Amino acid sequence: MKVKYELISIYRAERYSPNSVERDKAIMDAVCEKLSTRYNIYKTREEDIETEGMPLMQRLPDAHLPHSSAPLLVLSMARSRKALDILTQMEGEGARVINRPQPVLNATRSVIDRMMRENDFPCAPLHGDHGWWIKRGDEAAQEKGDVRFAANEKERDIITEEFRKRGITDIVTTAHVDGDLVKFYGVAGTAFFHTTYPTDGGFSKFGDERRNGTSRHTSFDIAALHNDASRLAQLTGIEVYGGDCIVRSDGSYAIIDFNDWPSFSVCRHDAAEAIATIAE
Repeated sequence: MKVKYELISIYRAERYSPNSVERDKAIMDAVCEKLSTRYNIYKTREEDIETEGMPLMQRLPDAHLPHSSAPLLVLSMARSRKALDILTQMEGEGARVINRPQPVLNATRSVIDRMMRENDFPCAPLHGDHGWWIKRGDEAAQEKGDVRFAANEKERDIITEEFRKRGITDIVTTAHVDGDLVKFYGVAGTAFFHTTYPTDGGFSKFGDERRNGTSRHTSFDIAALHNDASRLAQLTGIEVYGGDCIVRSDGSYAIIDFNDWPSFSVCRHDAAEAIATIAE
């Protein structure tokens, strides 16, 4: 009889999945299905780990605990510090965690913005003539108010002050970039890379995509974008990733967002295959 290994899948806390709970759940389910013949799979939620901590992980039936002959595999969509700290401990004791907890913890929006500028990535300019985007820099957006558009400097300053009154002092402010909004999805270490135009009728968390209008499908260098995304994944240490870019009318692009483990809702089957490949 073939021995199965042990896998824990951690579903993202609902507060980190605004308007996307079912989509985020679906990609994790799809990956687990791909791995079900090789692993005994134990599913839990980020909220439960935050509440119960390490004892929850250790109670999973028959799980290979640290220092056993076969390493435990953890597929994690977690983003909270408490959950990521526990996963860091497990990783230090021998578990293989995807995405790794420290890169997720460290790769805040402000850190990624600074990293792109320091390493000459094509990103949104700091100044422009078409308005600004003001975004919380310490965590991923959890509500519509975490990402705001300002049409002029007065609005920008008012919104910035509103952020501060909410206790958010880590703020990323960039100039608006006109052009086609393109979402991209990738898995480091594989050939998988997918792009899509959300304004063509795709899903929108908060409706901000409408700011750029209907896509004109301007031709651009997808291979170059894949290269830049792969390089950013390597710099951040995030293996399962997604992001947004704006393609200008001249075909140049600016990366405006990069995040860990998106829902992959437009390419779920292929993404699940790629994630399962790096997990095996």
